[in-house]
Amino acid sequence: MIDRPSFTIGIEEEYLIVDRESRDLVREPTPDFLVALAEEIGEKVSPEYLQCQVEVGTGVHQRVGYAAAELATLRRGVAAAAEAHGYAPIAASTHPFAKWREQSHTRKPRYDALQDDLGLTVRRMLICGCHVHIGIEDEDLRIDLMNQVAYFLPHLLALTCSSPFWEGTDTKLASYRLTVFDALPRTGLPDQMSSHAEYRRMVGHLVSAGCIEDATKIWWDVRPSDKFPTLEQRVTDVCSRLEDAVTVAALYQSVLAYLYRLRARNQRWRIYPATLIGENRWRAQRYGCAGRLIDHGRGELAPVGDLIEEIIDLVGADAEDLGCRRELVHARRIAERGSSAMRQRAVRAEAEKAGASREEALCAVVDALIEDFVPD
Repeated sequence: MIDRPSFTIGIEEEYLIVDRESRDLVREPTPDFLVALAEEIGEKVSPEYLQCQVEVGTGVHQRVGYAAAELATLRRGVAAAAEAHGYAPIAASTHPFAKWREQSHTRKPRYDALQDDLGLTVRRMLICGCHVHIGIEDEDLRIDLMNQVAYFLPHLLALTCSSPFWEGTDTKLASYRLTVFDALPRTGLPDQMSSHAEYRRMVGHLVSAGCIEDATKIWWDVRPSDKFPTLEQRVTDVCSRLEDAVTVAALYQSVLAYLYRLRARNQRWRIYPATLIGENRWRAQRYGCAGRLIDHGRGELAPVGDLIEEIIDLVGADAEDLGCRRELVHARRIAERGSSAMRQRAVRAEAEKAGASREEALCAVVDALIEDFVPD
């Protein structure tokens, strides 16, 4: 019998840096800003492909609550460094009106190579995500749980959608980010694998053929991390509010613990064809919390809120064991009031109703995102 995984947790978030006066992105932040970031939060922050982005990552934690406390500190640190330079961070997977062609990429050999390899597709990556790592030490178990947890990825996505606008246009999608990201190779739902050895053979095939340098260039929605003994979830938008991000992390951790509990009883979650899971992924991307996903057990569409309620009931005991029951049940609240995408649209509509121009209304959306960023 495989030993119970640690189910440790780490959270990575990507943020956009905006100018407080124009509300547009800061295309080339001053070097002093990066120095101030390092002084505020040290090595927990790093530049991203585009200069208008930064990424933060927590350490390894036993409980979601501990990761949440560190993430709150990181958000406050980024906000403090930004404020001193007339900037502000927002946690949204796209900026409401910024243009990707006007951005500058960070001058690093790795990023230069990406642009050479991927061309215009990577230049369009004016998007931010949230990645959650859960400690699964056994390599074959990591693959087994990856196969099963793919079922729940659309549900996680629906709770996090924060990218309804692209270059000033309402895309009619809740998560336009995935539309941009899916233009890259080796993205989307993971291949089903029978073992870690099979996964390594596939990676080795791509490496030996000269397509990639290592497994970090496989950008699936969920993947075995190439750096840590974790199963990394990557499908979600970045949440504008900290409490929502923490809830999604708790939900992912609890689902994995539930799936392991099934395995310990010689049971498992049914594996559905990628086309069926992909349909739910699209529906989550398109409609977010306001939509309906396929309940594959019943073979019919159901409101996202009803499905989230079922998942809470399903994994509640596991969340209790992991100490994240409170964070888990907040998913119910997200499903009821909607994710950031719905709030952004509501802010824009309210501003325009009050007589704001299109540009002013989109600036109001940025202001709301700035307010959402720092936890109370």
